[in-house]
Amino acid sequence: MNPTTPDGRYFVVKGQLWRCSNPALDEGDRQRLVNELMAARRAVKAAKASDDPAQLKAARKDVNAAKVALGERGPVWWDDGAPDFNKHKAANTPYADWYASLGESDT
Repeated sequence: MNPTTPDGRYFVVKGQLWRCSNPALDEGDRQRLVNELMAARRAVKAAKASDDPAQLKAARKDVNAAKVALGERGPVWWDDGAPDFNKHKAANTPYADWYASLGESDT
C-alpha cells in the first residue's frame, strides 16, 4: 500500500506525490467515476493496440475528464488555499519531514 500524507491529499509512489480523489464525493458518484476511468484506460489500451491516433486521443481525453471529475487533476478539492504539490518529489515539499520519517527510499 502506498503511504498517504497525513492530510489525505496525496499518496506517494517512488517518492512522488500524487493527488488523491476528493473525499467529499458521494460514494455512488465516486464509484461511477472510477468505473468511467477504468473504461477509459481500457480504451487507451485498445487504441494503442489498434494503432489509431484519433481513437487514442479521444480515450486519453476521457481519462483526463474522469481524473478531473475525481479531483485527481484540475482544480484542487481543498479550500484552505494550500498549494498543489501533485507530481512533486515529496522530499521537495512541506511533506519532506513526514516522508523522511517513513524511512522509504526514492527508488
